[in-house]
Amino acid sequence: MIPPILFPAEWFPQSGIQLTWPHEATDWAYMLDEVTGCFVELAREISKREKLIIVAPSPDKVKRRLQGVVDTGAVTFVACPTNDTWARDHGGITVFKKGIPHICDFKFNGWGLKFAANHDNLITSSLYKQNIFDARYENRLNFVVEGGALESDGAGTLLTTSECLLSPNRNGEWSQTRIEEYLKETFGLQRVLWLDHGYLAGDDTDSHIDTLARFAPGNTIVYVQCTDPADEHYEALQRMERQLRSFTSLDGRPYRLLPLPMADAVYDENGERLPATYANFLIMNTAVLYPTYRQSRNDTLAAEVLRQAFPGREIVGIDCSSLIRQHGSLHCVTMQYPEHVLR
Repeated sequence: MIPPILFPAEWFPQSGIQLTWPHEATDWAYMLDEVTGCFVELAREISKREKLIIVAPSPDKVKRRLQGVVDTGAVTFVACPTNDTWARDHGGITVFKKGIPHICDFKFNGWGLKFAANHDNLITSSLYKQNIFDARYENRLNFVVEGGALESDGAGTLLTTSECLLSPNRNGEWSQTRIEEYLKETFGLQRVLWLDHGYLAGDDTDSHIDTLARFAPGNTIVYVQCTDPADEHYEALQRMERQLRSFTSLDGRPYRLLPLPMADAVYDENGERLPATYANFLIMNTAVLYPTYRQSRNDTLAAEVLRQAFPGREIVGIDCSSLIRQHGSLHCVTMQYPEHVLR
């Protein structure tokens, strides 16, 4: 039986992945060559496995950079003005209504009015107008939410954080009850699990769920665990872990919890700690791409945990030491589209 509304889990079959490319007018300008190298590696690994959409103000420049690295003829390049590169948060979010894909275009306001988003807020509607989607378009610009704040198990449960979704600079006039009702109606949910604890130093998103805890098949939650009492995150992440243990699946069973290692502290040039996290992985049809931070032991441990969570998928590490300099990581710069969505 086809559900009236389905918000698919990330591991559901996909038609492709979106990247929004860095350029000279973004905050990456001071380290553009370095971060472009990371995007090139992402493009290479994604395009080997799935259709790739690249959004950029100057697509021809990106195409020249990728020649000899990827099959550029198989990549869809889309010209569009952009403020930044965080496709997870300005990208369209897919739901299926009676089996028909709909692209929901929510308002992106720079993570609660922290950064300019005038161009990024229009990217999804631009892609629709340029016939990138074989899906219906839903204008949801009356509600502010980012893809990194929403984690679906594909079976009626949404995992999110109260710190983010109840932020006064997003939908400040809405109560938690009203927000929950809206989410249930929009995504066809049976319930919302609100995570009330957990944060990462240097995080600009107000604790996006995709930096802390992620659903995996088989009633599994993969999450960041901190075991060092001297770490500034210890108390908050211990409380988060206890709350995750208290959650049960719809049929009343405890979740299978798989802890990811806490990345060793990474600092920027000003000595500010950056939100390095192994929870910021991308699930693809045949692989999981996950961020590495040049920490041999932790990088290896994270891969081992992801192999347990996603058996049968190739686990591929990508050095995201450059991405983390702007307070995001691998999942933050990608947006997957389920099957039957991209032309």
